[in-house]
Amino acid sequence: MPQQPPAALHRTVPSPAGRIHLVEQGEGPLVLLVHGFPESWYSWRHQLPALAAAGFRAAAIDVRGYGRSSRPAEPDAYRMLDHVADNAAVVEALGERTAVVVGHDWGANIAAASALLRPEVFRAVGLLSVPYTPPGGPRPSEVFAGMGGPEELYVSYFQRPGRAEAEIEPDVRGWLAGLYTALSGDTMAEPGSPDPHFVAPGGTMRDRFPAGRLPAWLGEDDLDFYAGEFERTGLTGALNRYRNMDRDWADLAGHAGAPLRQPSLFAGGARDASTTWLADAIEAYPTTLPGLSAAHLLDGCGHWIQQERPDETNRLLTDWLATLPALPASP
Repeated sequence: MPQQPPAALHRTVPSPAGRIHLVEQGEGPLVLLVHGFPESWYSWRHQLPALAAAGFRAAAIDVRGYGRSSRPAEPDAYRMLDHVADNAAVVEALGERTAVVVGHDWGANIAAASALLRPEVFRAVGLLSVPYTPPGGPRPSEVFAGMGGPEELYVSYFQRPGRAEAEIEPDVRGWLAGLYTALSGDTMAEPGSPDPHFVAPGGTMRDRFPAGRLPAWLGEDDLDFYAGEFERTGLTGALNRYRNMDRDWADLAGHAGAPLRQPSLFAGGARDASTTWLADAIEAYPTTLPGLSAAHLLDGCGHWIQQERPDETNRLLTDWLATLPALPASP
């Protein structure tokens, strides 16, 4: 009979942010799980036991600004370099020299940057939902300002301090429910409907969120957890990630066009705007991800891939991890 993995353990470790809260489960080579917006370690609740059962030590963090992790006050404390430093500090604090890093949404960008800047620590990288695009190109704020015509892309909408907070924080639970529903494969609006990624002049993001049922993956208890976290912390720490994209562009200018050479995996939802808008990035993977084992697009799946399709995601991750060269556990 296979042994049951040990129970998940909450702990807090030191990092340049101050402290990073994480939940870990299992024993073996370390797999660091990095969430996106607006989520938390909890978005990996289905992966922690599956990775532990497959012989890995899985650790899902609260990214700085979220949950029980530190929330620096300065907006520029959320640049990509800071997140990479946090990830490396977590690996060290857990007594490991190397790790596989897997990220979703913003976590995919953070995972990719971690692999790019600290290849001696992050020996392999898994990206969920958001494809890898090498640093470089035009200044991000200029690109986003040119999208949508008279409407405003959500990224630009998030960049003005206080504006998105004023929309979200009076009804965190309702706003989160709307966003999760809008970007889920089973509840998103039909093609041709007003796009929830854009904000009409004088409007809000909430104006375009579907009303009614929650997506199948999101129970009331799950929504309560997410809402409780953001009601306690506010949204500023999470939104500050968007407010540093031009700083990231400047910080990473020396790595323009750089590929990720480690073993890698990509999986996304076929109905996710992240994969359709960035289809050219996926096509460029032979150049930008030369160590890629496979790129998977899950039919009918939206943005929240590891929660919408936990069994498929777990299978893709564990099968891929099993192909990697043996990574050391604790020295």
